[in-house]
This record gives sequence, structure tokens and C-alpha cells, in this order.
Amino acid sequence: MTARQDDAPPAPIRFEEIARLPLPGATEPVGFSFGADERVLVYRYDPDGGLERRLFALRLDDVRSGPVEVPVGGAPVREESLPLEEKLRRERAREIGVGITSASWAERADALLAPLPDGLHVLRHLADGASAVTDDVVLSEQTGDVVGPSLSPDGTQIAFVRGGELHVVAAKAGAVPVRLTHTAEDGLRNGVAEYVAAEEMHRSAGFWWSPDSAALAFCEVDERHVPVYRIVHQGSDKVGPEAQEDHRYPFAGKDNAKVRLGVMPAGGGETVWMQLRDDHEYLARVHWLRSGRLAAQVETRDQSRLDLVSFDVTSGEGTLIHSECGEPYVNLHNDFRELGSGEFLWSSERTGFRHLELRSSGGELIRVLTSGEWQVDALEGLDEVAGVVYFTATKDGATERHLYAVALAGGDIRRITEGAGTHVVTVSGDGRLFVDRHGALGIPPTVRLRDCGAHDGRGAGDLIVALHERRDPRIDALELTPPQLLRLAADDGTELSALLYLPGEGGSATGEPPPLVVFVYGGPHAQLAVNDWGPTVYMRAQALRRLGFAVLVVDNRGSARRGLRFEAALHLRMGEVEVADQVAAVRWAVAQGFADATRVGVYGWSYGGYMALRCLGRAPETFRVAVAGAPVTDWDGYDTHYTERYLSTPESNPDGYRSSSTFACVEDMRGELLLVHGLIDENVHFRHTARLIDRLVVAKKPYQLLCFPSERHLPRRAEDRAYMEEQVIGFLVAKLSGD
Repeated sequence: MTARQDDAPPAPIRFEEIARLPLPGATEPVGFSFGADERVLVYRYDPDGGLERRLFALRLDDVRSGPVEVPVGGAPVREESLPLEEKLRRERAREIGVGITSASWAERADALLAPLPDGLHVLRHLADGASAVTDDVVLSEQTGDVVGPSLSPDGTQIAFVRGGELHVVAAKAGAVPVRLTHTAEDGLRNGVAEYVAAEEMHRSAGFWWSPDSAALAFCEVDERHVPVYRIVHQGSDKVGPEAQEDHRYPFAGKDNAKVRLGVMPAGGGETVWMQLRDDHEYLARVHWLRSGRLAAQVETRDQSRLDLVSFDVTSGEGTLIHSECGEPYVNLHNDFRELGSGEFLWSSERTGFRHLELRSSGGELIRVLTSGEWQVDALEGLDEVAGVVYFTATKDGATERHLYAVALAGGDIRRITEGAGTHVVTVSGDGRLFVDRHGALGIPPTVRLRDCGAHDGRGAGDLIVALHERRDPRIDALELTPPQLLRLAADDGTELSALLYLPGEGGSATGEPPPLVVFVYGGPHAQLAVNDWGPTVYMRAQALRRLGFAVLVVDNRGSARRGLRFEAALHLRMGEVEVADQVAAVRWAVAQGFADATRVGVYGWSYGGYMALRCLGRAPETFRVAVAGAPVTDWDGYDTHYTERYLSTPESNPDGYRSSSTFACVEDMRGELLLVHGLIDENVHFRHTARLIDRLVVAKKPYQLLCFPSERHLPRRAEDRAYMEEQVIGFLVAKLSGD
């Protein structure tokens, strides 16, 4: 590569580079997991900086030797060869890696499961070093339709789903599986998570091993009453059943799947069904307790109450432990943790901010462990010996994420992680060590193993070994510079976090305010304006900056990590307060001289696509151009669990659904519009865009359409992503450049 002259501007970023995955600097290891009695740390990594992940292990009693690659035989996972069920699972999990895509420990054995196309690889003796590792291949050449394989806690068995039925097989080569359930038919499956559980509740599992490996709890998912929604592969060379998918999708206000929770012996036998109440619409979480009882977190349909219920697995009789009630809704969490005493850790948003608390085995509150106008992001670990709880939180600002510690007995909170920015951590099961992935604006991620500081005489956060510090050469080759992290005010004075990308050294080449493009998501459970590496590689924003545009990113009211009141500002009426905040942000940018008020555009994907449409229709005097990717256009076409949390049902809130729809503002749209959608999107169906186009035609509103016949919700093929960037950026430049 030829070095450019010091006074020459950086060259435009090629579309192929904008679309290339992984993003520059985002080449760190993934999937950290401590196992084998906390003696080994494993993770997946591509040392060449790509997505072809291999398995690495670090023996914790010999960290100076460093991590070593664990050879795993068999062909690696390739996206194009996966069965439909696995492709859909990857879509739910937002998984883009290939090679070794999963590696999970047995809870109490030196055994690791790595599913590959040629079989289920069970690796043992990792704690003894790479040369001692054995590799048993289970179900060799029979894994094409195996879903969700999981090792028993003692490492001797593997449970999995095939053909909608739960099976168990001994974890050794040549073993013959035993089928445990026998009821599957079209619309009824066992051992799997229904669509809204996987997509919206973030519960991907449909079965759970008992601690003694003797039994399995599992879901029976009955969707026979849910109408089929058919997706046709219009870009396929085939026709008929080979080129179509049938999904039982629960539209807002319509029927959900009926989910039962059962327990049966791992060797087969009668199922005992847990006695869930009629108002327990959603099975959100399942936990085996140390007593041998089963606990479940179950939600009401309106999501205003989350019940923690304990079940006797011999009779199915349930006992209510705790009810978490919230206004206007209760957000789910993963913060339940049982202690040896039977007490448990829990988190609640009843103060408006999520905080940790300790409760008795019967659910009574013992003490609140954290408090304040900041939120706990997640319970990360527990050291029962030292009596310390570890959690990540926004205590030092909502644009940062740090690891903290507090005593089970209560008291002061200690921050463990150093360095401003975002720390994503994995804490060992015994609470002694943690993996610290740290990144910030302009600082690409590093990954280090650190000490939690409660044992061994080391201090909290002390470095044990670096696992990833290599700088991606693409960062320097592309001359990427981070945006500015800012604070600005909404019309009511609420402080909003923002990112600003300015062209050149802070202005346009002509000295005039540059055209502005707003990059928006704007919906709940997401945050874009953060002190992390990610914004440095928002590649479309970087490409537009290079072309002379300013780009503004604002987390409006309704977005994540600012507390329940901030998030719930959109309750019962979506697409209004969010648009108002984006308009206020544009006015701020114009007043500061960062933007030309006559040349403002907006782009976004999914909820961001919805927001782009709402901005164009609700604020046409501000936004002249919009690119809406995979947009929800009318909320009656999205799923129950997500939509009803914010809008209730169409029957109980018809005015809210009507006013929140993009259809309500079609007549007011005056600008230029590009719609982008994958035709086999099973999350936000292409039907959303088609219904909008019908109304655009009636209203005689111009639009352009960019379709991807072989893409789902997130484009995966490199050529599709590159073409999309070329078309989207070209559209924005043509409509906003003023030439």
C-alpha cells in the first residue's frame, strides 16, 4: 500500500471493506467458559483475524505457558451447509462465526462438548494439557438434524432434540440414542424454545439437566393453534416445498404457543407436568435448585408480573416464592443465583433502576445490596467463600460498563475494572478470576485474565495473563478515528448521549456546514452512543464522514441503560418521543454549525428502520431523506412478547397502535425514501415493507426499493452486504450532496 501525502485527505472506504466481517479490531476471542472445577479456561478464536474460529484452552495452574490450541477433528461448521433449524438458531443468537461455533462444559466434569457436522465431539482431560486430550465423536455422521446438544453435569450423557423429540445418548463413540418423548407432530415439539422465548426472552434452551444427571426438565411447545405464516424463497431456483418455510408466528394480540414444563428420568419414563397457572403465559427461565426442586420464572401476558415458583418434581405442585410486580412492565433478567444456604440473589427495577438484593429461600427480602440512580447490568459472579457478589453496572456513567463487587453482608461497592470504556466480563464459577474484554472509543478491544482480588494475596483487577492484545492492521490502514462522545438535551431537558462524526478536521472542505446523516436505532434494550470500540467501526458512518458528511448518533428516550422511566417513555405510544428527541438533536447540531439544516437524512435498521420512517413522516421539515432497513411498519405485524410489553394488545390500545404505525404518517412524508429488506426475513417479515408500499402508492409518494431475496433479518452474504452499502451510501450522497 502506498503511503499518502500528509496533507492529502484519506481515500474513500471501499464498499467491500465497509461490509467485511469481522469489523476492524473486532477480532478478539469469544465464548469464554471456565470448566473442569475452574482449572481450565476455554474460548474460540481465529488467530488470522477472521471468523474461522478454533478452540483454545488455558490451564489455570500453568498460565505462564499460555493458551494452546485444542485440536478438534472433523469438518468445521459452514453456514451454507447448515440445516434450517440451526440457521434459525444462529439468527436468534446473532451468531456469525464459523469453524467451531460452540463449546460447552459439563457442569461437574472435565468434559467439553463441541458439535460439528461430522458428530458431537466430547473432549476430556483438558485440565491435564493438550497432549492428554481425548476426543470421542458421538452420533458420527448423524448430526444433521440434532438441535441443542447438552452434556449432563457428570459428563456421561448428552441430551438433544431431533425431529421435535427429546433424546439422550451416552457420551461415547458408537452409543445409540434413546428417545424420551413420543408426541411430536406438526406444530408440537419437545425440548425446544418457542420463537418469542428465543428472540425476545433470550431463553434459547428448551431442556435442563438436573444437578445429579438423573432427570431432565423440558418444554412441550404446542403451536398447533397458531396459524402458519409461509415464507417463499423467491430467489431460489427451486419451487414447491423445497423453496418455502412455514413458521407459526404469534402476531401481537393473537395466540401464543402453549408451553408446558415437564420432568422425566434421563433413562426414559413417565413425565410429571409442573402445575403452571393459567395466567402464566410465558415461561421465561428455569432453574434446578440444590434441594432437587425445580424453579421457574413465569410472566403474565401483560408482563406486569414476574413470578418465581418452586415445584415438587414428583407431584408437579408449585409454591410461589416471590412475585415481582412492575409499572408499566417488568423486564426479564438473568440475576437469579441460589446460595448454599438456600437464600438467593435477585434483581429488581422497583425503584426505577435495576438493583441487586438478597432474599431468603421463601422469598422474603433480607437486604438490598445496591442502590442509586444507576443500574446493574448483570449479576456476573458469586464467591460464597469470601461472601462477595460481582456485577457489571452503569455506576460510573451510562456510556461505560465496569465490574464491581459488594459483600453479601452489604456495605460499600468496590469498582474492580480500570480504564475508561466498556468492560465485558466472564467471572469464574468460584468467583476468583475474570476475563476482561476492554474497549473504548479509539481503543480496540484487548482481552486479559484478571484476579477478582478476594484470595491469593492479589489485588482486585490484577493482571494474570493477556489473551489478546494484537492490533488489527486494518485499523491503521483505514485511518479510522473515533467520533466525539457528547451530551445534549431533549426538549424537556432530559440529557441524551450522542456521538458525532465530523468530516475532515471538524468541518466540510468548503467551510460551510456539511450535510448531516442521523444513524438511529432508538428502541428499547439497545444503546449506540457508548464509550466502546464499536462506534469507531460503525463503518457506514466512517465512510460517510470520509465523503464530507457529518453523522450524528443519539440514544433517545426509550433506549437502554438509563433506567426504567427513561426506557418506558414510549409506553403505549411508540415513535413519538423518540422522534422528538432526534429532532432536538438535529437542531442542536445545526445551532452548533455542525450541519446544514436543509440537507439532513436518517438511516436505521429494524427498530431503526421504523424510526427512519417515523422521522420522515413526523418531522418532514427536519428530515429530507430516509433509508429504512427491515422496518416494522405497523406493530400489529410484530410478535406478542416484544410488542405487547410496550403497546399492550391491539384490542386494549387501538389508538396507540394506530398512532404508532408508520401508516399514520404516510400522507405527511415529503422526502426521498429508500426501503431495504430481505425477502426471507422471519423476524420482521417483508410483509411490513409490502404493506407500506401499498399505502405509498395510494398516497402517490415516491420511494425506491432494495430487496435481497436470499437474506433474513441481518444480511449475511458478503456480496449482499457490499452491494447494500454501495446502494445506500450512493442514495444518501445523491440526495443530500446538493450537487
